[in-house]
Amino acid sequence: MYKVFNKKYENKKEQVSKFIAVFETKGKLFGKADRNTIKLFDLDGTIINIKSFKIPNLINQITYKFFRKSKAQRSFIYANKLNHLKIGTPEPIAFYEFTTLFLFKKSFYVSKQLDCDYTYRDLTKDFNIPDYENILRAFTRFTYELHEKNILFLDHSPGNTLIKRLDNDYKFYLVDLNRMKFKKLSFEERIKNFNRLTTHKFMVEIMSDEYAKCSGFNYERVFKNMWNETVLFQRKFHNKRKLKKKIKFWKN
Repeated sequence: MYKVFNKKYENKKEQVSKFIAVFETKGKLFGKADRNTIKLFDLDGTIINIKSFKIPNLINQITYKFFRKSKAQRSFIYANKLNHLKIGTPEPIAFYEFTTLFLFKKSFYVSKQLDCDYTYRDLTKDFNIPDYENILRAFTRFTYELHEKNILFLDHSPGNTLIKRLDNDYKFYLVDLNRMKFKKLSFEERIKNFNRLTTHKFMVEIMSDEYAKCSGFNYERVFKNMWNETVLFQRKFHNKRKLKKKIKFWKN
C-alpha cells in the first residue's frame, strides 16, 4: 500500500486508513456507483468522500504500475493545483494505491465532502430554477476563468461541476479531476470544451453570448463553433451507443 496525505490531515492517517480497510462493508454509498464507487464516512464530525476506482484491465494495470500516475494520484495532484490557482474543488485529503510486484490494483481518492445547491446537470433538466440564466452565465464565466488560467478540464460534463449559491452570487467546484491538462488554449480548444455540456440550443446561445462578452471573441463565431462541436459530440456519442448495443446483441 502507498499513500500520500495533505499535510493538514496527516494526524488523521490512522482513521482514514481504517475507512479504506472497511470500505467494502462500511460507509454510506453516494451516487450510482456505475464504474467507480463513492462512499461517505464521518471523520471526527467532518464528512469525507472516498472514491474507489475499479481495478483496471491488465494493460492498464501494467501502465499504472510502471509508466503513468493512477487516477487517484492525478485527482490528488490536480486538486492541489486547482487550489493553488484559486479554482473551486472539494478539499483534497489523501490518495491510496494498492499494487503487487508487477501490477497495479485498487486506488482511492479521499476528499472533504462538499454539499451543493445544484450541479450543472440540474440546469439541463430544470429550466425553472430561480435565477436560471444568471447561474448559466456565471458558469460560463467560471469556464472562461479556467481557460484563462490555462486549465483544460477534459471531463467538463454535466455531473462534474457543483454549484453553491452564495448570497447573490454563485461558486463553482470541479469534481472527477483525473483528466486535466494545463497549457495555453487555442480558440478552438476553448470552445470545444463546452461540447459535452448540453443538447439544448438555447443554452448554447446563452453560453456563447457570455463567453463572447468575457473573451472579446465575435459572438457569431463563438456560437457557430460551440453548436457545431455540440452536434458533432452528440452524433459520435449516439453512434458509439448504437455500436455497443450491436456488439452486446451478437455476444448474447
